[in-house]
Amino acid sequence: MALALRVLCLAHSSGSLGRWPQERRRLLRLCCRSRLQSRQTTNYSTQEQESTSTATKAPPQIKRNVASEITSVGKVIYEASWDAKNSKNLSSQVKSGTTGEIVVRTATSPSSGPPKESKDKDKDDDKDKEQEQPKSKREQMRDNVQEYIFTRYFNYVKNYDKVLEKNFPKAMQLYRVFFEGVKDFFADMKRFLKISRIANHAPQGIRALNRQELELYMQMPRDMMKVAPALIGCSLPMVGYAFFPLVFWYPRIFLTPHFWTEPQRIEFQKYYTKRRLQCNKSVLRCLQAKLKQVEGHHKYAEFEAILGQLGSGTHPTPEALISVKDIFAEGPYSLLGMSRKHVKCLVKMHGLPNSLFKRHRLHEHAFLVHFMDMAITREGGVHNLSLASLRYSCCLRGLNPDDLSAEEMIDWLRKWVKVSTSIQGEHITLFLHLPVLLGYNHPNNWKTIYCNKTP
Repeated sequence: MALALRVLCLAHSSGSLGRWPQERRRLLRLCCRSRLQSRQTTNYSTQEQESTSTATKAPPQIKRNVASEITSVGKVIYEASWDAKNSKNLSSQVKSGTTGEIVVRTATSPSSGPPKESKDKDKDDDKDKEQEQPKSKREQMRDNVQEYIFTRYFNYVKNYDKVLEKNFPKAMQLYRVFFEGVKDFFADMKRFLKISRIANHAPQGIRALNRQELELYMQMPRDMMKVAPALIGCSLPMVGYAFFPLVFWYPRIFLTPHFWTEPQRIEFQKYYTKRRLQCNKSVLRCLQAKLKQVEGHHKYAEFEAILGQLGSGTHPTPEALISVKDIFAEGPYSLLGMSRKHVKCLVKMHGLPNSLFKRHRLHEHAFLVHFMDMAITREGGVHNLSLASLRYSCCLRGLNPDDLSAEEMIDWLRKWVKVSTSIQGEHITLFLHLPVLLGYNHPNNWKTIYCNKTP
């Protein structure tokens, strides 16, 4: 209507009244067009209101569909291995896909992008993946470096003794000997503690022990006292560096057979055997010097004959020694009646440590060896002993076993055991004199005493 009025005004002003019919038609057309445009605008506004209402009513469904379709499109892109060259193949795959995928392609166009929440989630996932990848690589590198360092270190420590043995052979030899000696020493010490419990708490006491246990029970206290200064000195922080070479410079003085090499054991055994056998003569002189004091004893003549045999180069039989055992029960040949010189010679002859209580030492040693002899008889006899046991038994009882056959050692030990198992506690001094009475004139002992080099 406003347009029609404007047109009329223009017509009157121009004065062209003759053209009214034409203008009327034109005005009608304009009015129709304006009505149609107003209807279209109203319809478009109502459609927009409806669409906004529906959008406000169900936004979660649209978001869920968009998010699901985005993931499906992502799968298609991942499977197609998107790049600039095969973009045509990807478009063909998307076109030939489902209707949901086509809708997603239109939904993900630049005009209508995906919702912000899905974009934020994808960005967060990408950030997490980007952050996780360098962490895992660092952890792998750290684990590999640690594994390499530890394996190399343990291999170096494991083979360190070989490196030292190559550069310092003598020092490593001493180290090995000392290490093995410490292991053997502590193993024997554990056994000794167990044996001592049995000896102290068992009803039979020492008689419950076998031969090997009795040998360890007798020898281990001496070894512990001997090696204690060396172990204590080597364990001190600053003194150990100077004390360790000194210990191995004099192994016979500071160490026990646990720490000796095989040549050292043979050499030191010869040394101690010779040193003990050199006291046989002095013990025999003490027996001869006290012979007049037992003239009134009924076994005097027999004992005098025995001493004469020893002086002439022979030995009495075990039966002759058993027959004169009563002469050692009292008088000048008893343990309390012997002189100090006599006792001192017996201590040296048996290889016992020199101490204030010499008579007690002799008494203890005699009973331990006597129980060993009884254990040998319980275990089947002397012939059941091994060669090493035979050598040790002969050396302990005053016979040098070098260059002796097993039969010779067995024969000598049978004589000893026969006398030892036939006497009682009051005849203990007869037992202490058996190394002289049975071994003074033995050829092997004679060579050891009076020859510079043993054959």
